Amino acid sequence: MAIKLNKVFYRSALIVTFLAINSLVIYGIGAAWTFMNTGADKTSLLHLEVPMEDVYKPSMNWISTDNPGRPMEEQALGEITNDYMNAWHVRNIAYKKNDRYGIEDFYTDSARVRLYDNIAINEKNNNWFKRTTLSHNSTLDFYTADGTMVVFKDYNVEEYQETYEGDKFLFKEKDTTSYQVMMLLEDGFWRIRHLKEIPNLKDTLNVIQRKIDDKIAKIKKSKGINYYPKDSPWDTFGKKFTDSIINQDFNIIKDMGLNTIRVFIQYEDFGKNRVDYKKLALLKTLLDTAEKNNLDVLITLFDFYGDYDVSNWTLTHRHAETIVKAMKDHPALLGWDIKNEPDLDFDSRGRLRVLSWLEQMIVNIKEWDKNHPVTIGWSSPEAGIELSDKVDFVSYHYYREPDTFLDAHNKLKSIVTDKPLVLQEYGYSSYNGFWNMYQSSTEKQFEYYQVMQKQLGDASIPFLFWTLYDFEKVPTSVAGSLPWRTKKQHHFGCIDLEGNRKEVFDILKQP
Repeated sequence: MAIKLNKVFYRSALIVTFLAINSLVIYGIGAAWTFMNTGADKTSLLHLEVPMEDVYKPSMNWISTDNPGRPMEEQALGEITNDYMNAWHVRNIAYKKNDRYGIEDFYTDSARVRLYDNIAINEKNNNWFKRTTLSHNSTLDFYTADGTMVVFKDYNVEEYQETYEGDKFLFKEKDTTSYQVMMLLEDGFWRIRHLKEIPNLKDTLNVIQRKIDDKIAKIKKSKGINYYPKDSPWDTFGKKFTDSIINQDFNIIKDMGLNTIRVFIQYEDFGKNRVDYKKLALLKTLLDTAEKNNLDVLITLFDFYGDYDVSNWTLTHRHAETIVKAMKDHPALLGWDIKNEPDLDFDSRGRLRVLSWLEQMIVNIKEWDKNHPVTIGWSSPEAGIELSDKVDFVSYHYYREPDTFLDAHNKLKSIVTDKPLVLQEYGYSSYNGFWNMYQSSTEKQFEYYQVMQKQLGDASIPFLFWTLYDFEKVPTSVAGSLPWRTKKQHHFGCIDLEGNRKEVFDILKQP
């Protein structure tokens, strides 16, 4: 009896094991079939926790997609573009980390060899690189009938690189290189087979002479103001945006005899690289209102931005490109101010890093908008010499004693002799309380502007003062939370919290 029971047990065990093995095989085949039909997620291949366009997004312009054989399908072109950009991103990461991971997903066997050799050399020399590409301009050469191979030229690729040895920064370089590219469709992905350098193509893009003389002439005559609404300071385009309030304020500004306003766009508030089109609509409403009131608008981009790292350049470029292209034809637009007081980031972010980012942004904006001048809002006259050869006019801020103003201005003027100088921010707080030992008042604010406005008028210096209103609330991001720093920020306006015009209002009015 025991022997029979053992046989039954073993037979049952064998049957169960057989069924389990077959179930696993069937499950594995099903999983493999699903994978082959859906394709792996590109984001997971790159181990990115966010979409690629939030990490690396250079401009990609297909100049021509004509093909003598099989027409290029829109879906195929999108896949080729995405995988080509992914390949560049993987290569940038590989040279930064000296890591081969991910290369095989976007390069064929033969194309990997050179990359692996370069990584080995870099490791040996203790070198690593921060790299990015900024723009690509491609023309299709050939697309096979079976849709498995594509050949194209990528002209005038703007590449930027910082070279390091261990923790030591060595140098930066920017280059423009063109490539002949061959990509093969393997396992559902387009992989680079060849990336060969070729001569650059001159005049790939239509270059138009920039017509900004009339804008520069207006800038030289600017008499204006830095503007925020009374109830939403540092949040012009937020939930409290009301076109009637904007129009009411612009009427006041116009009646003061002023002709220019400066407004601010915050990088995160406008959606970073994914620009919020509702915010763009509000910006256009503001410009429309300014036009009705005969006011010119200087737009300051990238307020409260402070990264500048090469890895994020393509994201900030897409942010700026979207805004610039959307507003560049508006009649009220006077010009572009790239960044508010970027020199204050020199110590924390590195002077070279900040200047490199600014310099490239100048190039980009002048390409996207050839008809409006570009400037940078430096925090002091001394900083105004930075990139003065790159901007169209030099802007600086001044919050020191008025008695030394002309000396500082003239010193900058003696160095920057070929560009207009604009006093883009200046002012005096009327806060008179415990946190400044009762050392200020509306009377002292009046005296400050009395001296400043005479100097500005006598020397014909264009200006934009700070600001129209006193503010009840000031964000901690502006001046921190220490009361001796924040309290004065509430009282720079020429109209007080109750809506009454201060004594200084009449001084600031223009004839």
